[in-house]
Amino acid sequence: MSKLHSVVSIFALGGVGEIGKNMYVVQCDDDIVVIDAGLKFPEEEMLGIDMVIPDITYLEENRDKVRGIIITHGHEDHIGGLSYVLRHINVPIYATKLTLGLIEAKLKEAGILADTKRHLITGDSTITLGKITASFFRVNHSIPDCVGVCLDTPEGIIVHTGDFKFDQTPVNNQAADIAKMAEIGSRGVLCLLSDSTNAERPGFTGSERSVGEAIKDVFHKVTGRIIVSTFASNVHRVQQVFDAAVEYNRKVTIVGRSMVNVINISRELGYLHVPEGVIVEPEEVNKLPAEQVVILSTGSQGEPMSALTRMARSAHRKIDILPGDTVIIAATPIPGNEKYVARTIDQLLRVGAEVIYGGHGPNGKVHVSGHGSQEELRLMLNLIKPKYFIPVHGEFRMLRMHGILAEQVGVAPENIFLLDNGDTVEFSGGTARLGSKVHAGNVLIDGLGVGDVGNIVLRDRKLLSQDGILVVVVTLSKQNGTILSGPDIISRGFVYVRESEELLDEANRIVTQTLQKCMDENVNEWSSLKNNVKDNLGRFLYDQTRRRPMILPIIMEV
Repeated sequence: MSKLHSVVSIFALGGVGEIGKNMYVVQCDDDIVVIDAGLKFPEEEMLGIDMVIPDITYLEENRDKVRGIIITHGHEDHIGGLSYVLRHINVPIYATKLTLGLIEAKLKEAGILADTKRHLITGDSTITLGKITASFFRVNHSIPDCVGVCLDTPEGIIVHTGDFKFDQTPVNNQAADIAKMAEIGSRGVLCLLSDSTNAERPGFTGSERSVGEAIKDVFHKVTGRIIVSTFASNVHRVQQVFDAAVEYNRKVTIVGRSMVNVINISRELGYLHVPEGVIVEPEEVNKLPAEQVVILSTGSQGEPMSALTRMARSAHRKIDILPGDTVIIAATPIPGNEKYVARTIDQLLRVGAEVIYGGHGPNGKVHVSGHGSQEELRLMLNLIKPKYFIPVHGEFRMLRMHGILAEQVGVAPENIFLLDNGDTVEFSGGTARLGSKVHAGNVLIDGLGVGDVGNIVLRDRKLLSQDGILVVVVTLSKQNGTILSGPDIISRGFVYVRESEELLDEANRIVTQTLQKCMDENVNEWSSLKNNVKDNLGRFLYDQTRRRPMILPIIMEV
């Protein structure tokens, strides 16, 4: 097929206008390549929801066209949705060594590892996916083995950066492949999709190595036990904690399921180097002198069930926080988690621990971001030199700022697309235009239920949490339409029954009157009876209490 007859479409099913749930789609005629399949954690109003993944209806409807899923790196917001996606579209996975190791652990837990085709890639790999040829380039981030993706299509080159920053002194001595990025840019890039997380932050993001120096400084000054809480997947930071422990003759115990899993996988694959005898079991910690102990823990986001939070509440089975302990929270709160982190810090201080948090230690930062700031985003744009630009992975204000940065380095304003999930950009004949919208949205996961909780259920949960519920039980005679028993009113989360007897007696009277009036007017359909009860009782309760509880009439006929 000639170049002019091909149409290349780009759209996101997740990761545009939001943080997390990354999933980007490039389609060339009948060939679809998916980049990443992540999850995001629920927002505050998503009551009871465990996680959120992209709606893949479009991919399911076109499953025969999907050639594979390329994963840029091993963070949850890029791999966390895979086990759910692969149950519906069983396609090959392409990922680097560590990323593949983390994915395989998830797929094994989900029971679909044996059924999934997995392919190892490196920064030098080239793969053919229908009419699309994919190659890769190494980038720095807060986890090893991250790559950007270069897709060569009949319409031109499309580049996706993945999550990135430019770290000049990386902990693993694997610098970003700037030369390869420049080479890709010299070939002429049709469109760039670039990480926008830190688009509002001026300057450069600090090197991860500087965090190691700050952590060592704490180890040098502290004589008691040290507890370090960080993201389990930040293997570089975990390595630096082990390095500091070895230097200052401390043993390390690991608490938190995700931390244990990531450390085991990283050691097995050679990404984490720990001398024999440094790691001890949690049970041994209390037998060691305080100056010889390091506890490496999950919980840097204040998650209620995380190891650090449970230790702070004295609810952990094996380890408590003791007066004189020093806790390093080597992370900054993800937007929305601030109050959980603050609550955990307060609890740690109450039990007598010293807490180092907020990105600063005594002589340096104990946290730096894994995402590039404005100067690095400009550098990426200058290296790739795209004709068209789509900022991704960030909330809308971040995408907008990234668009401004692109204008500053010479991208024409009309060639910058600020999209929502489902918006399509189509390329044909070297030019771009907005195409038709594809189905995109959230799939909510609650326990083992995938997609069975929607907006109506969430609305009901919110209503229940705010004003409670009243259950009205009535038994009617089928023969003559009289009330045989009830109404019985059961209150949960609305009012305390013993102190509201008059209110509930009046509510009982209103239900009786409403039903009697309906039967006198020969209204005997259950739906009509229930609606009349809900309307009249709801008005009365709002007038008396200014609350709107959920009213659930249960009407039986005998």
